[in-house]
Order: sequence, then structure tokens, then C-alpha cells
Amino acid sequence: MRFRPTSGRLTSLLAATVGLVAVGAFTVPGAASAAPPNFSASQLAQVDRAVAASGVSGIAWRVQAGRVVVTADDSVSAAELATIRKSAGSNSGAIRIDRARGTFRPLLSAGNAIYGGGYRCSLGFNVVKSGVYYFLTAGHCGDVANTWYTDSGLKTLIGPTIGSSFPGNDYALVRYDNTALSHPGGYTAANAFVGEAVKRTGSTTGTHSGTVTALNVTVRYVGSGTVKGMIQTTVCAEPGDSGGPLYDGTKALGITSGGSGDCRSGGTTFYQPVTEAASAYGVTVY
Repeated sequence: MRFRPTSGRLTSLLAATVGLVAVGAFTVPGAASAAPPNFSASQLAQVDRAVAASGVSGIAWRVQAGRVVVTADDSVSAAELATIRKSAGSNSGAIRIDRARGTFRPLLSAGNAIYGGGYRCSLGFNVVKSGVYYFLTAGHCGDVANTWYTDSGLKTLIGPTIGSSFPGNDYALVRYDNTALSHPGGYTAANAFVGEAVKRTGSTTGTHSGTVTALNVTVRYVGSGTVKGMIQTTVCAEPGDSGGPLYDGTKALGITSGGSGDCRSGGTTFYQPVTEAASAYGVTVY
């Protein structure tokens, strides 16, 4: 996980539509294997478990259209790709390898967002439960800070981290304790679909658009943990965008987790589904 210290620039807490996102990457098709024979659901599940057990970092994978599609970043060597295939044994033909530029990792960095623990992240979506207001952000952000502020000088309190889950998932819940702060809404939690045109807003790179390319993706970040059930997209992002929102109009879809690439050459980014995070904490996106 790569961290950057907060900058000295004072900022106000952005509305719920502004957030930090993780680094994005440009997905480059790799040498895909020949079309495999028909594999059963049990065989594909076995291959999925084998990829997880391979121990190789810098990969994302999901079961899709009769294959287990593995996207490997630049840190994954040819020998490690061979290890992945070998782990599947006689079902190795079910694996398709794609390549992505850069390195998959969750990121904390500079941005006009929220400050805590010596780092800066982004506010994702505002939520409410029993009349109490909170916001969602990335779990790897919640893990490094017990209390959040609107400014790098830590003078204007937002409130405490109430819950955090990373790895496995990547979501956190922060409570608004400062009643002077506004927390606008305008969103409804929804599930993303493959092919959906989406946008994400980050304090490092602003707003960028792209497409959902896969659902229920497992990602093993380099130097960090494994997260499951992620949304994969072509939206670019850069360090400092972690925790920010992925959305389609007024539909709240995801919380930026990680990825690779940049907004000059393009990117691959992964998002924690908002519906899962909201359900875990019993909150409602508004």
C-alpha cells in the first residue's frame, strides 16, 4: 500500500458527491488461451479457488462466460503466470490471462477530502441510520485513522471512524459529530451492471468516466490484502482518490478501492459495491 502525507492546503469538506479514488490502470489484452472446452460450474469453482491459493499478488480474477479471467498487472512475472496455470492442474485451460499496466494497490494520498491519521482520503456517500448521519469511505482509509477532519491542520472535526473492514472488503463508516457541517444527499444505492457507463469523482483527478467491465471480481493488491466482490471498471484514477464515489446519475454504485494506471494513459480501477457496505452497517444512502 502506498501512502502520501497530507498537503498543507486547507480544504473544506466536500459534498457527498466528491471523493477520493484509488489508482487506475489501462487494461491491455494479453495472450489469451485458446477457447477452452466446456467446464462445469464445479470445475470453474475449483479453478477460482486454485487462483486464490496460488499466492500471486497483483492479480484480479472472476468467473465469466465459462472461464476464469485473470487480469495481471506489470508486477506479475511470466513465472508467476505459470504458477497460476499450474495451480489449476488439468483445468488450466479454463484460465484466460489479460494484462493491465501499472500495479494494483489501494492508495491514500493528497486531495480535497477528509484528513486523519496523517493521511488524506475522500468522502464517498452520505448515509443515515435512525436519524444519525454518517458517510461511507474506503476501509483501508478507516484502518489508518480513528478521527477525521475537514482540513490538513486538523482544526475542524468531522467525527470518528465507527467501523472499518479491510482486507476482504473495503468499506468504512464515519459519523458526523460536528453539527455545523452540511451533509447533502441525492443518491440511491444500486447495483452496477456490466457495460454500464459510470463516473467517479476524486480529489486528485476530478471527475472521469468509463465503463463497468466485470462484477464480483477478486483482487489481490501488491503489498496489501485481498478484496472480494469488487466492481471492475475502465475509469482512470490516481493516488489520492481512495474512498471516493462511483455513480451513474443519481445511482450510488461503489466506493473506490484500488487499481493501477493514471489519467494520462488510462486505468483499471476496482470499487467496493455500495449496497454491500450499506447493508453491513444497516445504513441508507440518501
